[in-house]
Amino acid sequence: MEEDGLRVFQTHRPRLFALAYRMLGSATEAEDAVQETYLRWDGAERAEIRSAEAWLTTVLVNLCRSWLVSARARRESYVGPWLPEPVPTARGQLGPLETVEERELVSLALLTTLERLSPVERAVFVLREAFGYAHREIADMLAVTESNSQQIFRRASLRVREGHSRYDRPRDQGRELIERFLKAARTGDIEALERMLAADAVATADGGGIVTAARRPILGAHNVARYAAGLFQREIPGLEVVLEEINGAYAVVARITGTPFGVVGVETTADVVTGLRLILNPDKLGYLSRV
Repeated sequence: MEEDGLRVFQTHRPRLFALAYRMLGSATEAEDAVQETYLRWDGAERAEIRSAEAWLTTVLVNLCRSWLVSARARRESYVGPWLPEPVPTARGQLGPLETVEERELVSLALLTTLERLSPVERAVFVLREAFGYAHREIADMLAVTESNSQQIFRRASLRVREGHSRYDRPRDQGRELIERFLKAARTGDIEALERMLAADAVATADGGGIVTAARRPILGAHNVARYAAGLFQREIPGLEVVLEEINGAYAVVARITGTPFGVVGVETTADVVTGLRLILNPDKLGYLSRV
């Protein structure tokens, strides 16, 4: 590819990755989608393209729509719960995350909820809610009418709200709670853990059938407290447990001699922990290892 075409693509690459990840919930698949878009850009008659952003976005989002159909079939046969692939965000890997709304749109909780949507619903929701495209632009990208785009967005927004609770806790405040929770878990203080957990707290683990993990959600403060204590009290040579910004929020990251071993997303509201999302499948920790 000539230098100008490559430069244009490289300018748009970060935004394309951020879009693909929100569509697919997988950083590895998002990288593949961006690479496929690059190949199509390389083979296109670029002199005839009026807007590189619109062309690249259209190609990418429709690739993701197609991939979501096959991904849904794979996830139906997935061993245990399916959770999104964690992405570190402290260096802007998913774009600006300065507001609560921007952080929420890349949270592990919301990305899990987006699995409820059809591919076209997810495309409209992500393009409109996360990237601010007008319905006229979305309609052109997805080959639907503008009014249809508006209807799809309303339907998708309703389904997302039904399956997801909004949060407004400042990140620093959330960090303090997570640090206390982690300390209690590592010392096996079940009573302290229960006090920090909502009565209806849920722990969900994704091992993908590759590593040992609970194949059903753990329900209730007492059960989640015992589960967390058992998890974090394990003695593993070379284990380091730290807090890092993952998907716009502080999460617990466990590494063994520097290699990611697991990520625990901690969901909070008010002054309690409402949920734990444990990504333990090593196939989902590859991107975290690379970056």
